[in-house]
Amino acid sequence: MTKLVDNGTIEFQFLAFFSNHEKQPLLFTFFLLVYLIGLLGNLIIITVICADFHLHTPMYFFLCNLSFIDISYTTVTLPKLMDMLLTGNNSISFVQCFTQMFFFTLLVVIEVVLLSSMAYDRFIAICNPLQYQLIMNRKVCVLLLVGIWIQGCLNSAVLTIFVFSLPLCYSKKMKHFFCNIKALVEISCPDRRFDALFHVEVVIFGLGPLFLSMSSYIMIIKVVLSISASGRRKTFSTCTSHLTVLLMFYGTILFMYMRPTSRYSGVLDQASTVMYAAVAPMLNPLIYSLRNKEVKYALIQITRNKKDSI
Repeated sequence: MTKLVDNGTIEFQFLAFFSNHEKQPLLFTFFLLVYLIGLLGNLIIITVICADFHLHTPMYFFLCNLSFIDISYTTVTLPKLMDMLLTGNNSISFVQCFTQMFFFTLLVVIEVVLLSSMAYDRFIAICNPLQYQLIMNRKVCVLLLVGIWIQGCLNSAVLTIFVFSLPLCYSKKMKHFFCNIKALVEISCPDRRFDALFHVEVVIFGLGPLFLSMSSYIMIIKVVLSISASGRRKTFSTCTSHLTVLLMFYGTILFMYMRPTSRYSGVLDQASTVMYAAVAPMLNPLIYSLRNKEVKYALIQITRNKKDSI
């Protein structure tokens, strides 16, 4: 047995996408395109929201932060993966693995809580519009976001330190393409303390935000069904983009952690992780820009203003 924290020089090896350290140029090209499209799309969303004062509202404040999280997601995982695909070197050092796990865990928790905050924002805006400006004012939004980042950092630090203190029993080879908790726990000795910690995590940062999001949308649907057809379409159009992102994110997460184990678990885990850590951040800007009239209008206006200034 080897404790991970006892030896900072330890190296891990990834088995996903690799065979005898062979280079994978096609996969490299795919992930490079995913990374660049996601980076460009999310930067456009951030730029549009910051440039148009009409979008300086709580909903778009949260959306801007979601785009930042999506950029960070892919930057934590994909550059290292692309390097391995290009060079064939599938090893990662202890420090790199520790850092990658900390930031990925941090970003997952922040996105989960942020998505539930966005659902609550839509609930207040639709179900209690007269009190919206009072409840979701700028100070509340900033404090909420600061609180999300603080609790995310503390939670990620505790989880990461705990996982890296587990004895390494089986192998240094992970059936994954980056350092995440599930992959490292699978090659570590069983520890009942981690099982207890994991269940607490699921309740606080999994079921809790999910319950808040579902409750918010159940109340929203009740209100929407009670108004006219034209008003119903207009009101719910502000929620469809976020609801699509929410379902896509939670769908892949639940599929990864709640499904029964099988001989193909490793492959399915990697496919699920690619969906919510790479593909979803690439699709989110497209979903919000294509289904959101205000974002499309602001983008058109910015483009026109730039053309007029040339």
